[in-house]
Amino acid sequence: MSTYDIDALAKLVDHTNLRADASSFDLKMLCNEAMFWNFNSVAVNQAQVALCRDLLKESSVRVDSTVGFPLGQTTVFCKILEARDAIELGANEIDYVVNISEVKNGNWDYVQEEMESIVALCREGRGGGTIGAGTSVVSKVIFENCYLTDDEKITLCHIASEVKPDFIKTSTGFGTGGATLDDVRLMREHTDPAVKIKAAGGIRTVDDFLAFVDAGVDRIGCSASVDIFEELSRR
Repeated sequence: MSTYDIDALAKLVDHTNLRADASSFDLKMLCNEAMFWNFNSVAVNQAQVALCRDLLKESSVRVDSTVGFPLGQTTVFCKILEARDAIELGANEIDYVVNISEVKNGNWDYVQEEMESIVALCREGRGGGTIGAGTSVVSKVIFENCYLTDDEKITLCHIASEVKPDFIKTSTGFGTGGATLDDVRLMREHTDPAVKIKAAGGIRTVDDFLAFVDAGVDRIGCSASVDIFEELSRR
């Protein structure tokens, strides 16, 4: 039987509330839970960044903002504006959705330009976030694999290997499917080892969580984090 360090596992977690109806109370609860368990971050919509920054300012928990979420159907210009605003409001990490239509169109130059632009912005690190103003911001590229063929996923992996965002990510959790172990393995096989992998979408049980850990992911986004870690503690 494998053994796990619960504190190390907690640092893999982006504790997530991306619901359209999330209230300030819900976000306060999210931040309190993240601080209690010492998760890596809270993952929230861009409009909630400043609130979470203030709630987490005395902690080591980071603020993770979405961009172009969940459809990816805004221009590069708009995604850059949204990412810059999130960073200036205090986001330490950016999860942006690729333009899925341009992936389906095979417009790989567009996809690469978009990735290069957002990753470069994150590297500038002009934020005022919870973990040191002016430090580099973590960049994550959401593929939304449920809409893609394996060939399209592999091409995205090759682009990411060249651009080198900090992470590539399986899913938004709002598509027709979430993270799968097969997708994680495919992404790991075809991506430079310097680029890490985040799994998200549909990870709701301890067994699911540990299966993705064993598959080698470096981050897990989930909204069921507390239930998972309560069960891990009992085990």
